[in-house]
Amino acid sequence: MAEMIEIRWHGRGGQGTVTAAKVLADACLSGGRNVQAFPEYGPERAGAPLRAYNRVSEKELRMHCPVLNPGVVAVVDASLLDAINVADGAKDDAVFVVNTSKDPKEVREKLKAKPTQKVFTVDATKISIESFGRPMPNSCMLGAVNKATNIVSMEALLDDVKGSFGKKFAQKIIDGNLTAAKRGFEEVKQG
Repeated sequence: MAEMIEIRWHGRGGQGTVTAAKVLADACLSGGRNVQAFPEYGPERAGAPLRAYNRVSEKELRMHCPVLNPGVVAVVDASLLDAINVADGAKDDAVFVVNTSKDPKEVREKLKAKPTQKVFTVDATKISIESFGRPMPNSCMLGAVNKATNIVSMEALLDDVKGSFGKKFAQKIIDGNLTAAKRGFEEVKQG
């Protein structure tokens, strides 16, 4: 792993984007790393654009500011590709993971991604509906981001999905989120 990985999540209120950042942080923390997970809200309402951030490091984290030059950009809602520049400040070797049914090559063109940047797509909304009946793409996106970055073991990620969702939801929903995370890992495509 690089000395520090910075992730910027783009989503809309109500999609579980902030929860995804927290679950990823918990999984990395379980693996003995130093982590940060924090949101940045505009108007706090369902459907409003928001950002969440992760920092993961082997060393102590002393900076406390938004992620301006992410190595990973996770886009939970593809409609944001037309609304904001999700690639703003992304590193030259950044990894983009986008929730869309579109082909990664098509998304690469839309992002104007550099040849050194990697673009992954996964239909996380469809997978979440099939897995537990709701358009909540966060757990599927966690699996896809993990596949694209190999930031934590899949076992640790699934344990933290189970732990996080187990506090709030029935077993059926927990199992659906675990299935969605696994499918995100397996079905993400690189272009």
